[in-house]
Amino acid sequence: MRHFLTLRDFTPQELQEMIDLAIKIKRQVKAGEYVPYLKNQTLAMIFEKSSTRTRVSFETGIYQLGGTGLFLSSRDIQLGRGEPLSDTARVLSRMVDMVMIRTFEQSRLEEFARYSGVPVINGLTDSYHPVQLMADYLTMLEFGKTDPVVAYVGDGNNMAHSWLYMAAIMGFELRVATPKGYECDAEIVREAERLAEKYGGKLILGYDPVGAVRDADVVTTDTWVSMGQEEEKEQRLRDFAGFMVDSTLISHAKPDALFLHCLPAYRGYEVSEEVFEAHADEIFTEAENRLHAQKGIMVWLDSHRNDENPE
Repeated sequence: MRHFLTLRDFTPQELQEMIDLAIKIKRQVKAGEYVPYLKNQTLAMIFEKSSTRTRVSFETGIYQLGGTGLFLSSRDIQLGRGEPLSDTARVLSRMVDMVMIRTFEQSRLEEFARYSGVPVINGLTDSYHPVQLMADYLTMLEFGKTDPVVAYVGDGNNMAHSWLYMAAIMGFELRVATPKGYECDAEIVREAERLAEKYGGKLILGYDPVGAVRDADVVTTDTWVSMGQEEEKEQRLRDFAGFMVDSTLISHAKPDALFLHCLPAYRGYEVSEEVFEAHADEIFTEAENRLHAQKGIMVWLDSHRNDENPE
């Protein structure tokens, strides 16, 4: 049984297999061919955090694969409240074929997966957003960035952590620039550095946005105020001064550099209106690729149900 909880759980070959599946399935869909790879299967989608892209992409994805999506919001079930989390996992996994969870603590996701009898997918936690990075990697490939230098500018959050793992495992250069006090988690950085040493990635972390962006092939960022941080908004806006990806900052990247954003994007904060609209095709291709990348993940997990856990 294999779960999709963090990118660090996979080898470069395994991640590439998922991406190759995504490319194949996307090509089929664009040709009007819907192959029922997961015919009659049910995906339970548990949302403790709301989302536009995650719900639509997973629900549409399982439908296009021949299955059914079951939406379970925090109002529908009390995950881990009243009934132990382990019991919820054991009950659901006797009724459905796969589970996607979008929640807060990574530990809750991992506990659920430990007791689940079916594959569990991380739709986002406070620590990681691995399905988004699969979409981002697919997008980079589609735009011809096969060995990129990537600059991440902004908060050292779940997106930054997932970029660290992706770069480390897939062997490309990542430069992360955060304000002081908003660095990536030190333990995650150490693990990413270990993976980079193993697989050939190059990770550079610092505080200088210009230095990070200089001659980069891809520039990316994320919101400065994530869900649950609204009370910190004014302080964060002051602390992130100088970290907006505007036309001046992105001018230091290569002339044909991509700009990626996982959305929602707040113009005038982490990205300017001018930069966003100039790179809209890339951004909305990236958003669409959540659908295709996640189908690749689901089909791959289904085909590895009988694998032993590598840990």
